[in-house]
Amino acid sequence: MENSVAPFVLYPGTEPRTPGEDSLPLPAEEEGAASPAQTPCSLSASLCFSSGDDSPPQSRASAAEGSEASPPSLRSDLRVVETQWDVSSAASPESPQECARPEEPASPEEPPSRREHARPVELESLDELGEPVPVPPGVGSEHGEPDLVIEVAGRRLRAHKAVLAARSDYFRARASRDVLRVQGVSFTALRLLLADAYSGCMAGVRPDNVAEVVAGARRLQLPGAAQRATEAMAPQLSLDNCYEVLSAGKRQRLSELRDAAYRFMCDHYLEVLREPAVFGRLSGAERDLLLRRRLGTGRACLLAAALGTTGERSGSRPQSPSGDAESRGDAAVYCYQAEAGEWRELTRLPEGAPARGCGLCVLFNYLFVAGGVAPAGPDGRARPSDQVFCYNPVTDCWSTVRPLRQARSQVQLLALDGHLYALGGECLLSVERYDPRADRWTAVAPLPRGAFAVAHEAATCNGEIYVSGGSLFYRLLKYDPRRDEWQECPCSSSRERSADMVALDGFLYRFDLCGSRGDAQAATGSGGGVSVFRYHCLAKQWSQCAAHLRPPGAPAGLQPFRCVALDGTIYCVSRAGTWRFVPSQDTEAGSDMGPGGSFEPEPLGSPLDVRGVLFPFVLNLPEKPDRGEQGAA
Repeated sequence: MENSVAPFVLYPGTEPRTPGEDSLPLPAEEEGAASPAQTPCSLSASLCFSSGDDSPPQSRASAAEGSEASPPSLRSDLRVVETQWDVSSAASPESPQECARPEEPASPEEPPSRREHARPVELESLDELGEPVPVPPGVGSEHGEPDLVIEVAGRRLRAHKAVLAARSDYFRARASRDVLRVQGVSFTALRLLLADAYSGCMAGVRPDNVAEVVAGARRLQLPGAAQRATEAMAPQLSLDNCYEVLSAGKRQRLSELRDAAYRFMCDHYLEVLREPAVFGRLSGAERDLLLRRRLGTGRACLLAAALGTTGERSGSRPQSPSGDAESRGDAAVYCYQAEAGEWRELTRLPEGAPARGCGLCVLFNYLFVAGGVAPAGPDGRARPSDQVFCYNPVTDCWSTVRPLRQARSQVQLLALDGHLYALGGECLLSVERYDPRADRWTAVAPLPRGAFAVAHEAATCNGEIYVSGGSLFYRLLKYDPRRDEWQECPCSSSRERSADMVALDGFLYRFDLCGSRGDAQAATGSGGGVSVFRYHCLAKQWSQCAAHLRPPGAPAGLQPFRCVALDGTIYCVSRAGTWRFVPSQDTEAGSDMGPGGSFEPEPLGSPLDVRGVLFPFVLNLPEKPDRGEQGAA
């Protein structure tokens, strides 16, 4: 009798197999393999023949009933006939041994290898299944035993489907799988990412593995893990590894790493600038980017440094052994908090920095303090200092740079075109320039003869340095750094004592105390006050924009003050108070005296219990809560 051939049947979710292909793969052999309880034989038992007669295949209904009644271990041992070749070979002598009736129990004489092959997961040891996720004790225990095996690079980790599915779309889409093979992620990165998924804490990330962790977080679609990995690595950045992290971020297009490396270079810009292995390998666009971020990060704030009890520019001499230890008590930097309307201490000058007679300026959003009167030596006599200190407001740390070529007290310190200039000093006409990239001071053209340096005011405007003659000689000198030469400029008609000179919008503003020449107490009379003169640097003309102004709330005996420009306003700071002078935009260069500016009616106050002179300047401070209350360590 001719054998009947069963038709080709392919159930949903199955694919034809080639002859000789193993019908019972191990769960770890391919990604997404079906579990033993969901073997193909339990879904298509109607395609199996009995081993004792030539009866036709069972109907689908009877096969389904037989599959539900039979144990899982027996159902998983049935062979599925999926191709025409399997149907033709079903009557071969080997077919009765390969298929068994679903209703019959397994034979006791069945070889052990067959039984092990039918239930591979239950008999594997925990070591073969993989190690657990490295999480703190107690984390994950509420989820019971792990129900997912993740294989990567030939190694396995056990985890919980519910935990990973709640954290990642990648694992949520594969929640039906018991064994999951992951590619493109290293085993080390997977361990750290899974531990973060359980505990929400990223640990073990280093600059040498952060790239693979961030790349793995993106591949496994773990939101927030890449940022947490970058933040955990950021404190470990240094000059030795920041460029390698930047290169890895650019090579793998990991924006988190690029931003972290750029942020470190901006925060430590001066150190990066001196390091050829880092700054020398950056492109011109990257160098501009670092400087823009350095100067644009944070909020521009008004600060003032207390320079000690004898910090007045008139009179103090380095040979006088005045109490430097007493003046050290006021050697601090204060920040004006606009929200609270008060001054708060930001930091204190470091040990060894002279508190009087020094010069201050800001370059690359660093505060530099140079020269001054050093503490008295063994002979009891104080001498000029050549030390230069630098304060970084981002890290709130002080450091030192290369000392001056010549010790100077009462020095003027200015910043211009990425360099520092130390002008004159008591009984000195020499000038030197500091290159921060080379960390070196070099001599430039000295001040002209007859320009006694003490009590001079200095400012930078339009790429040039201007020095006014102060209380001894009323001259205006201009230094051109391109030609390295000094030029004489027209001087103002005023012969009053000058308080300070500041640059704003292409003008030089000079504040004079009204009264007899050199007599500060003359300002107490009815005609006293402040006169403001303005010099147009391009037109080379002086004009008077205000006369005999009385700052609101100023005491009868108006003392000298220092000035700084911020947001179109000139702040005049002294121990008696802080006033804001707003220049008028209507007065043209060279015009006669007119309403060229005025003081705002409400003063800002001054730091309490501060002695000596206050030197104002502007720094960009990072946006941190209570930043003004933190001091240097």
